Amino acid sequence: MQNYFLLILLPMLLGLWAQFRVKSAFKRYSDEPVGSGRSGAETARDILSAAGIHDVEVAEINGMLGDHYDPTHKRLCLSSEVYNNASVAAVGIAAHEVGHAIQHAKAYWALQWRTSLVPVTMLASQLLPFVIFGGFFFHFTGLIKLGIVCYTALAVFQLITLPVEFDASRRAKIILQDMGIVRPGNEALGVNRVLDAAALTYVAAFVAALGNLVYLLLASRNRD
Repeated sequence: MQNYFLLILLPMLLGLWAQFRVKSAFKRYSDEPVGSGRSGAETARDILSAAGIHDVEVAEINGMLGDHYDPTHKRLCLSSEVYNNASVAAVGIAAHEVGHAIQHAKAYWALQWRTSLVPVTMLASQLLPFVIFGGFFFHFTGLIKLGIVCYTALAVFQLITLPVEFDASRRAKIILQDMGIVRPGNEALGVNRVLDAAALTYVAAFVAALGNLVYLLLASRNRD
């Protein structure tokens, strides 16, 4: 029971807290207009152009905080709240996603590794519900071992995701000030808080995957 609390419940609570922080930061700084008056979409296009990247589409999508860069189709997807708004939060998130496009253009090693792991990670995610149901409720040892393989893949993926996300945020913070899209002081501080809160969600995801992996390893050892 102690292992379950430390390895499963605590990481789950960390994930919930991280989600709360990012939503809270986004809500707060979505109400603060950016002095440059640039919307998230305009910010993304300006940064892409300044970086010499002209083959990436900036598109509006539905879904709050569903912003992402699709390297396969070279498509920068921004939620409506980011795409249309000229707020501190919007330009921060837009610049972060452009950071991924710049990584792609520069063949950043961590992004390449993460992209190559996507098919394996998707397969592992699809198998996990069956693994958890059979392994935990029916105690199938073989499924527990399969769960170890799945969570190993997920933990490695989440680990590689950390430098990808941290680097994109680092680029965003520098570029926004260098291009004058955000002003030093409160605007720059707001961008930092939004992106740092978002980064915590990736840390929480890695901790959760690692916790589940260690828990299954212990369970497998006890059965053996």
